[in-house]
Amino acid sequence: MAKRISLREYQQGVMSRLQSAAAVAQVDARLGVMIGGENWLVDLSDVAEVMPVPAIASVPLGFSWFKGVANIRGNLVSVSDLPAYMGLPNPGFTAASRLVLLQPRHLPHAAVLVNRMLGLKHLADLTVQERAINQPPWVGDVYQDAAGQCWKILNVAELVAQPSFLQTGIA
Repeated sequence: MAKRISLREYQQGVMSRLQSAAAVAQVDARLGVMIGGENWLVDLSDVAEVMPVPAIASVPLGFSWFKGVANIRGNLVSVSDLPAYMGLPNPGFTAASRLVLLQPRHLPHAAVLVNRMLGLKHLADLTVQERAINQPPWVGDVYQDAAGQCWKILNVAELVAQPSFLQTGIA
């Protein structure tokens, strides 16, 4: 006969397994995105939400990489064209493009445009490569997958700390 456990014990067991699985997934998993024509990895803890690109209202006297503001559930969110800010060639934004809302601890009400989502990638499946000299501070470690594709870590905290990223308009 099966062992009987109380509902409380069952719920505690489920919660502990969920917390354990979430902790393992957060350590290793990264969100794969395409920025320009490059593959990037973003820590899941740096992302508040990913959504289709909404209507964006342009802002006068903004830099070309600052697309403007979007109304996200009643909140105005600043939207930056990440490929343009990074100086990467941009094949253009399509229906597959996404708006990545950043965690408010980094920069409240801020989002970046990426060309498309590439799914979750696990660092255990990638090989660390040597970093190039003179990389911008928001470029973290560089990895290579089994197919030979290069993946760069996007350091969101460093990106939003850049005075050039915070200065979105012509003074």
